[in-house]
Amino acid sequence: MTTATPPGTPGTSGTSGQQNATVLVVEDEPAIAAAIAQRLSAEGWRVEVARDGLAGVDAASRLNPDAIVLDVMLPGIDGLEVTRRIQAENPIPILMLTARDDETDMLVGLGVGADDYMTKPFSMRELVARVKALLRRVERAQQAAVTTPADPPMVMGDVTIDRAQRRVHRAGDEVHLTPTEFELLVMLASSPKTVQTRERLLAEVWDWADASGTRTVDSHIKALRRKLGPDLIRTVHGVGYAFEPPEA
Repeated sequence: MTTATPPGTPGTSGTSGQQNATVLVVEDEPAIAAAIAQRLSAEGWRVEVARDGLAGVDAASRLNPDAIVLDVMLPGIDGLEVTRRIQAENPIPILMLTARDDETDMLVGLGVGADDYMTKPFSMRELVARVKALLRRVERAQQAAVTTPADPPMVMGDVTIDRAQRRVHRAGDEVHLTPTEFELLVMLASSPKTVQTRERLLAEVWDWADASGTRTVDSHIKALRRKLGPDLIRTVHGVGYAFEPPEA
């Protein structure tokens, strides 16, 4: 386990909450781990590095970090099992790194609780943007819990979305969503039957507007359909997606 100490002056590009953030990096390749830690530390974040899966699970439990950058291929237990164990204890936003640009792998990662993913090789600039977006979503969730505790649940047919408690039920059964999946569902459900473009969803939910990231939106939509059923979200080819309220 290694720690990268942030420089004396925190980065000015994030919010005040982000400046105090702790990020855990779980990566077994020393050169990649060091490069990621150095770049994230330059943002003013406290960064700790774990070199294998079990060390990553232990560090997540001990640190309760604000976000985790996690490689899929790890010695001991892989990143998918690490994600399962961490999310079972405490839902922490996870950015998963994978060496294979395989949509099946991505969907499995999102299915076990990762919030986002990147394929290697990647740019450090994009990595920082993705981590910042994760941290902003955490802040939004915390602020929403404080400022809108009295918001009534959204009830549409057999689907109930409780924004205050950040819980979703369908047909009486609770459906466990990642923070990103929850925000994506809320945005779609807030304007039923209205088509939301991939670019708008990316900007509003992920807080970044790089058109190359629209595939991320598609993968999260697929993950939502797997958890909630294929009937709730309609694809408008070439445009985006719309929430279709189920019949009562």
